[in-house]
Amino acid sequence: MRITGVFTHPIKGCHRVEQGSARVEPWGLEGDRRWMIVDADGVGITQREAPELTQISVRPREGGLELSTPGRPPLDVNEPHDGPKAFVRVFRHKDPIPARVAESGWIGAFLGREARLVWQADPTVRPISSHAEPDDRVSLADAFPVLLSNEASLSALNDWLVEAGQEPVPMTRFRPNLVVGGAAAWDEDTWLGKRLRIGEMTFRAVSACGRCVVTTTDQETGDRGRQPLRMLGERRRFGTELRFAINLIPYGPMGLIRLGDPVSVVLADS
Repeated sequence: MRITGVFTHPIKGCHRVEQGSARVEPWGLEGDRRWMIVDADGVGITQREAPELTQISVRPREGGLELSTPGRPPLDVNEPHDGPKAFVRVFRHKDPIPARVAESGWIGAFLGREARLVWQADPTVRPISSHAEPDDRVSLADAFPVLLSNEASLSALNDWLVEAGQEPVPMTRFRPNLVVGGAAAWDEDTWLGKRLRIGEMTFRAVSACGRCVVTTTDQETGDRGRQPLRMLGERRRFGTELRFAINLIPYGPMGLIRLGDPVSVVLADS
């Protein structure tokens, strides 16, 4: 098994960035989901309610980001180390965490409502709420530092879709950080509770990922349909969850992940 895809999402909910390699930090891949757009109440705006976020492309640079979207001038924004302080929530029911405000005019005009772009200046402030050790931390991702998906599982899902007369979907619908090739379909289900060795890094495979309406959103156009969520509901329902991909937490010394890195499964007690 090897890594066939490495992705970061600098601004939560916005367009992905394909990487040849990425440094792993305790809270996720370097630069992944350290920025977030929040509403007037300081709650994160995601593709769940704003699929147009797919149209914001992001180019990371040293000390900041360059944002672009069709029909608007680009925006260059620095990491606001001395920006206004704010307390924000990834979801309305989550605890508030400190952040720095970077911008409001460009983002608000794009969304057509009051909104601010904020930056998580200190990535050590947000604990992981489940399946975690006390010192585990996460960026502004939904719940866990790293999401890994399996090429063969996507192929199996697409076979089901085609058999049902539906269009296949690309892996980008699931917004993973890492993609593994060379495993059997749904092998990742058996990795839970174990450790994964990826190149020079080790991760704890802690939970399956329950999917939401974002998977029905075309990541290139923002158009929304019904698949693959409906098919996951038919074939991959576990209790109340519709599962695809697994969540990982970095374990031990940090390092670099590269395309082509070998992946192996290690028993939890070894």
